Amino acid sequence: MTTPGPSMRIGDDERHAAAAALGEHYAHGRLEAHEYEERVTAAYTARTAAELERLFADLPRPAPVMPPVRYVPVPDAYAPYGRHPVTGQPYSDRSKVIAGLLQLFLPFGVGRFYTGHYGVAVGQLLTSLVGLGVLWSWIDAIVLLAGRPNDPYGRPLRN
Repeated sequence: MTTPGPSMRIGDDERHAAAAALGEHYAHGRLEAHEYEERVTAAYTARTAAELERLFADLPRPAPVMPPVRYVPVPDAYAPYGRHPVTGQPYSDRSKVIAGLLQLFLPFGVGRFYTGHYGVAVGQLLTSLVGLGVLWSWIDAIVLLAGRPNDPYGRPLRN
């Protein structure tokens, strides 16, 4: 359905819409009570679109209604696993829980192999042959689980 031209005859829907728009202008204080009554009466007796347009000639046109803008987060290519809330550093692709559990249940430096700390992992592996590395791995598991460990690139491990 198209909007009628100035000389086009109008129907009840257009008259009701004009009366509602006049009511909005009255509610905003742009029309006095007697002016509002006169214009609403004229709106209901109007036969063409031009007659309705004259009722709004001295009133501001309503601003177009814009659809609400939705926030869509943009993925961060440099931090696919998110960023640390305080430092802003990107999280590592490794998990500190998995690293800690590997250290606890496989005490040969497996958790440190997982995090990429190969020097510490080899040290724990070699000392586990004499029994001391098992204790070192268990203590390291507690440090991994309770602390804020980083990967070899300095990124904090995910939870």
